[in-house]
Amino acid sequence: MQYALLIYTKPGTVEALSPEERDELSREYYALRDEPGVLGGAALQPVTTATTLRHADGKPIVTDGPFADTKEVFGGYYLYECDNLDQATEMAARIPALRLGGTIEIRPLMGKAAS
Repeated sequence: MQYALLIYTKPGTVEALSPEERDELSREYYALRDEPGVLGGAALQPVTTATTLRHADGKPIVTDGPFADTKEVFGGYYLYECDNLDQATEMAARIPALRLGGTIEIRPLMGKAAS
């Protein structure tokens, strides 16, 4: 089964680290990409670069910035293939954002629709 490990971080957390700590953090994130079962992943640009579309009056409305004002922002993801949720949880627990006060959301991917 494939799972998306969605990484939510608190803005400013990484920026508060020293350059050496940020370098070590980056090495940890990149090392997870090399783990068996990790099919891909990416970090996102800061939330200040976001563009949001909403639907109003029958047409899309484009605005700068995120849709919701929250304390955590979606910062990146890993796509992980494993046998079960327990294995996905074990992998998610290794994502550095978790120990820095962030949250990891584990979501199974939908399979192909039956034809």
